[in-house]
Amino acid sequence: MILHYKCPSCGSDMSFDAESGDLSCQSCGRHENIENYPEELVTTRFSADEASEYHCENCGAILITTAETAATSCSYCGAAVVIADRLSGQLAPAKVIPFTISKEEAMAAFQKWCRKGLLTPKDFMTADRIKSITGIYVPFWLFDLNSKVQVNAECTRVRTYTQGDYIYTETKYYDAFRDINLDYLKIPVDASVKMNDELMDKLEPYPYDLLKDFKTPYLAGYMAEKYNFTDEELFPRAKEKISGYIDSYISSTFSGYHSTRIKNKHIDTRNVKSNYVLLPVWMVSYDYKNLDYTFAMNGQTGKVVGKPPISTGKVTAWFSGIAVGTFFALKIVSFVMGGELW
Repeated sequence: MILHYKCPSCGSDMSFDAESGDLSCQSCGRHENIENYPEELVTTRFSADEASEYHCENCGAILITTAETAATSCSYCGAAVVIADRLSGQLAPAKVIPFTISKEEAMAAFQKWCRKGLLTPKDFMTADRIKSITGIYVPFWLFDLNSKVQVNAECTRVRTYTQGDYIYTETKYYDAFRDINLDYLKIPVDASVKMNDELMDKLEPYPYDLLKDFKTPYLAGYMAEKYNFTDEELFPRAKEKISGYIDSYISSTFSGYHSTRIKNKHIDTRNVKSNYVLLPVWMVSYDYKNLDYTFAMNGQTGKVVGKPPISTGKVTAWFSGIAVGTFFALKIVSFVMGGELW
């Protein structure tokens, strides 16, 4: 099923407006609250087999999508369309965080971020080689996890004291046992095969208090994908993401000891609940000296992640500055201690 959202005033296509949170008509400027948008104005067309080829209802062009595409725009007339078949049943997201940063704001924020690069080439910092900037709702699973942890450890407390002419060290040994119950809520794991996991992880955190019940109008005017991996397939990654926090918490329970040696540790992590959600991401493609660089921006907070090019000249100057500074510092220390300055 292909969905088009039509303006009640002029009949033009409407798309989601990040600034207002409404459906917006680019032709007449009308805004419609998503919660109250009349269903009779949604233009639909069913596809016979949920194929990747369909016809745009506006201009009739044949458009090709990948099997994962859930929302896109017509390359010919620009109409925003949502492929509802790929967002229903088991593929229906439970929640969505809408974009609050518009394309223009994302462009300005990325340019500002580029100018902060201390070791990036000067001509990269102008951010004038942006090839494309695309708003994508990326599929994520949010996991609520429970971990039951049991730890046996040998701990010591050391006391040093003086008696007469002797210094004594007293070491006491303790067998310690910890039985811990930990809950971790809304652990995000991206479920798209196309997205770089490292980039997606660095975009965190998202403001999960802004999660809304999923409605297809939020996707109008943006790209969106359905998940490639189920929550069962991504459960190991979710466990891996909290492993460091569990180890840190275990260590905190042994405070007060001078040393701790873990003899055995058993961690049983279970998936209490997992929700399929769509989270907003601006993907930026940047062309610099015939090489493509990809950056991602959190569509809710504006956080930018990615690896910009490094200026060899700036790195050399930076290390030279450190070397010169160290040299002068050592000379001054030598002079203060009675040596010669030069």
